[in-house]
Amino acid sequence: MSEQEQKMSNGVNKTIITIVIVAVVIFGGYILFKGTSQTTPLVSETSSQQPITEPPASELSTSEQPSQQPPVSQAPVVKENVVTYTNSGYSPSTLTIKKGETVTFKNQSSNSMWTASAVHPTHRGYPTTGGCLGSTFDACVGIQPGNSWSFKFDIAGTWKYHNHLNPGDTGTIVVE
Repeated sequence: MSEQEQKMSNGVNKTIITIVIVAVVIFGGYILFKGTSQTTPLVSETSSQQPITEPPASELSTSEQPSQQPPVSQAPVVKENVVTYTNSGYSPSTLTIKKGETVTFKNQSSNSMWTASAVHPTHRGYPTTGGCLGSTFDACVGIQPGNSWSFKFDIAGTWKYHNHLNPGDTGTIVVE
């Protein structure tokens, strides 16, 4: 083999090796990115807005089951404001509440949900600051399936929200 053919062969080998390395890096980055998009950050112990875990009814002890005896005194009925997140999105898509009421966002989907004030990705639609990205109307973490997150609405208005992990899933809270 001539010297010129050896140089050409070495150049082709270097090009092939470079292409293989670039392909491996791109593929590895894709796998890494895809894997991290499914993970969710842990809730810090100092957060005042903790996810709520509800045990399945089968895990309740007999002492926690409702009694068959009538109650001695009637406690005032508290309206429960619940928005359910499923694989189809938020339901109801619009919920009307009174100022000062709390809404619980229940995750009944097969993926994590991260409920946050619109507009994605800044989360500044609700006019309070101090959340992890913008407004305090922000779960700041992915809430696992079967868990819930609650937020108290102290400001009247129409507040749009979304799932930060799937921004096409949106809803509206109307606070009167």
